[in-house]
Amino acid sequence: MQLLLASASPRRKELLALFGIPFGIHPADIDETMDPARPPEGEVARVSRCKALAVPRGPEDVVIAADTIVVCQGRVLGKPHSPREAEEMLSLLSGRDHQVMTGCTILAGDREKTFTEITDLHFRPLSPEEIRRYVDTGEPMDKAGAYGIQGGAALFCRRMEGDYYNVMGLPVCRLWQELRQLVPEMMEAAL
Repeated sequence: MQLLLASASPRRKELLALFGIPFGIHPADIDETMDPARPPEGEVARVSRCKALAVPRGPEDVVIAADTIVVCQGRVLGKPHSPREAEEMLSLLSGRDHQVMTGCTILAGDREKTFTEITDLHFRPLSPEEIRRYVDTGEPMDKAGAYGIQGGAALFCRRMEGDYYNVMGLPVCRLWQELRQLVPEMMEAAL
């Protein structure tokens, strides 16, 4: 029985390591396009499931896949494709409430669990200069919503309700609970 993470994200790797279980990295290469006509919490869960199913695995292996988006005023924000797009995303988030949604899927033999964890955040108003300086660091370019809460964007968040680690890309508390129910034999050796 092997634990497999369907992601190349250094943040997800770091967070999964908290469980104290050895795991392999097997990024899934899938089309992550979401249907804008469907609710984002369902679409992010669907994408996580597609990622999990795309990973080759043995019959005893356990696969964990995740996908994270930011939703503000009904608009889904993935990873920016350019510095200009990152600035636009951060301008939208400035002074507003938004949600970070992570869809997560666990496959274990014929057992499967998919869920979406949601964290509510509020950013203080940001000046155009602050946004430009932050984008110039390069940090926003590989992150949903164009920010990393564990980095420079920690200075932007006035309040948060929910799982902090969900905002980083892996809802560790909920994932831990789901793994304990789905694969208790694996989790006996954890932490």
